[in-house]
Amino acid sequence: MTQYAFHFNSDVCTGCKTCQVACKETYKLPVNNLYRKVYNYQGGSWKPTEAGHYVPEGVFGYFVSLACNHCTNPACVANCPTGAMQKDEETGIVLVNAEDCIGCESCLTGCPYGVRQYNWGKPAQMAGLDDTVYAYGYPREYRDDGHLVYAPERPEGVMEKCTFCAQLTSQGLDPACCTACPGNARIFGDMDDADSAIRTYLDGADREPFTLGDEYHTKPNVFYLASHEVSQVNPLEDAADEKGA
Repeated sequence: MTQYAFHFNSDVCTGCKTCQVACKETYKLPVNNLYRKVYNYQGGSWKPTEAGHYVPEGVFGYFVSLACNHCTNPACVANCPTGAMQKDEETGIVLVNAEDCIGCESCLTGCPYGVRQYNWGKPAQMAGLDDTVYAYGYPREYRDDGHLVYAPERPEGVMEKCTFCAQLTSQGLDPACCTACPGNARIFGDMDDADSAIRTYLDGADREPFTLGDEYHTKPNVFYLASHEVSQVNPLEDAADEKGA
């Protein structure tokens, strides 16, 4: 059995958002549509000294890159009335069949992470030379067991999300965000393979990896390594606020 997963190391992430941009360009996402979002968290205070000066106290700051967690027990799949949301048995990736999706947003309301996106319009386009359209992104549609999970011209009126770049990983390549990350803050691989890059890295880590939103009992497959300061703020709160907006 295979369960593809991500590792994200918040300690080495600089918040450059290269992963976010790489994802957006790969899928030609329009304005206000992001499969992956990078959140910035910071806090602390100033403490007065006897000399009348102020020094920082409890200051912290970190970044979190958040997208679909490709859960073992995905709430979106359970909530989908048409079966368009599916968890691939061979890879563990949660995918959307664009041909079966009716855009009812049931998966959006079911997902506790706020990472579903509704495609309101046509794919973004860039003007090329001689009134042509500049072509970018993966050029061919990709089907998983006959289901349309990627198309260069994305269908309107359907739900979308991170797919672990199934059209790339099916060929043995890394997802676009992993390839683009300049700090190697993320590693992709098979958690069920003891010799995979992600398992080797996490098994040798100096602290225990953790997942977000364990209280939802969905068993996410995105694993985080970070300093203890990360626990001071729950990054899912911002995602939930955006989901309800």
